[in-house]
Amino acid sequence: MEATAEEVDRAVRSAHAVRDALADRAARAAFLRAAAELLEESGEHIIEAADAETALGPARLTGELARTAAQFRAFAEVVDEGAYLDVHIDHPDASRTPPWPDLRRYKIPLGVVAVYAASNFPLAFSVPGGDTASALAAGCPVVVKAHPDHPATSELCASVLRRAAARTGLPENVLTVVHGFDAGVELIRHPLVSAAGFTGSVRGGRALFDAAAARPAPIPFHGELGSLNPVVVTAAAAAERAGEIGTGLGGSMTLGVGQFCTKPGFVLVPEGAAGDQLLKTLTETVSSTGSGVLLDHRMRDAFVTGVRERAALPDVDAPVTPGAAGEHTVSAGFLTVPAARLTADGPHDALLEECFGPVTVIARYASVEEIAAVLARLPGNLTATLQTATDEAGDPDAGPLLAALTPLAGRILVNGWPTGVAVAPAQHHGGPYPATTSTSTSVGATAIERWLRPVTYQSTPEALLPAELREDNPLGLPRRVDGRRA
Repeated sequence: MEATAEEVDRAVRSAHAVRDALADRAARAAFLRAAAELLEESGEHIIEAADAETALGPARLTGELARTAAQFRAFAEVVDEGAYLDVHIDHPDASRTPPWPDLRRYKIPLGVVAVYAASNFPLAFSVPGGDTASALAAGCPVVVKAHPDHPATSELCASVLRRAAARTGLPENVLTVVHGFDAGVELIRHPLVSAAGFTGSVRGGRALFDAAAARPAPIPFHGELGSLNPVVVTAAAAAERAGEIGTGLGGSMTLGVGQFCTKPGFVLVPEGAAGDQLLKTLTETVSSTGSGVLLDHRMRDAFVTGVRERAALPDVDAPVTPGAAGEHTVSAGFLTVPAARLTADGPHDALLEECFGPVTVIARYASVEEIAAVLARLPGNLTATLQTATDEAGDPDAGPLLAALTPLAGRILVNGWPTGVAVAPAQHHGGPYPATTSTSTSVGATAIERWLRPVTYQSTPEALLPAELREDNPLGLPRRVDGRRA
């Protein structure tokens, strides 16, 4: 049932009213661990509900549930450690010009966070996903706008998180869920919402981003909107291991029926015999991939229309034709085009836009200069991949091409494939627009930074300071004092 404006207002105000309950770091960490435990205990029912609504399959959803629980535990460790507070203390120094007063800085939670759930990850990027886990870890209550493709799964997961809150002595309203398109619009406009996280389409994300910026008091909007995830195969790499690259590409672009945000959707491959061999192997790999179901018919229709329009462009071929396979299914495929067609504005620009589903575009290049010309026209991405020869000395193009790819994405891979995002402290899942609307990450420990803001206390008496900034460090937090790690 879609939430009314009054119900959205009530959800946000209820969340805002309990924000002080999240101030205790130990309670937050216990809550996050309880959430992970209860998600696992309810796993059978959650997976059954998610599979019924998304058709992603028990195997895929089992892995996603494990990742989801791991995210909560990882953020509990972040909260326990306390380094995310980024405590800095500079004592007074009259010898400086001008003199320094006593300055003490740390980070505090922003307030209520709105989370917009993704369609393709009903767990890891939805109600119990990374945006929710990181916001709660930061001390921010969360109101989730559920995705319409999995409403029952959303409600089930919300009930689990609310039980986890109650089990650890926190108010259940630290997490609430609303449904409906209009509810999503009301949520981003609500004056008590302090920040938002979004994973979805460029069109939907940009509309919410603009709404967040147009508020009387604009708020941070951390949106993941779309990504082509380019791959460059050097001539030396193709000559050395064309078959291996073709097989790897085929597996990566069809994984999850091509519904991963990190799917390699555009690949630069050299002209010539080595490139031909790569495409031969890719053809065999993709041809042996069975048809699959996309998340909903709207996405299926967009995929079928998108690949048909792209395939109709001049000089575009389809060695394996992607498109409709049945009433509810689609078949995987790929398109090829001379890279020269993409070095200037024209109708072929559609090939440089993400097409959600099991398809990739292979651009055949004649020179490194042609690669550079195409890369210069690409939008921002989550990932960029370079396939090089295993002997770096035998691949002189590798260094310059890696440098050319680095400005395009938030995660750069060498001799790997981008599908699969490790939930690790050093991970970065973000990139230049339109991949994301900010420079932050939605995966990994530093995702918590999105929901915090720094505040400095100057010349404040010890008795008035928050415990995090007191001289004797009663909470045992990592910090820098007078420029040195203490």
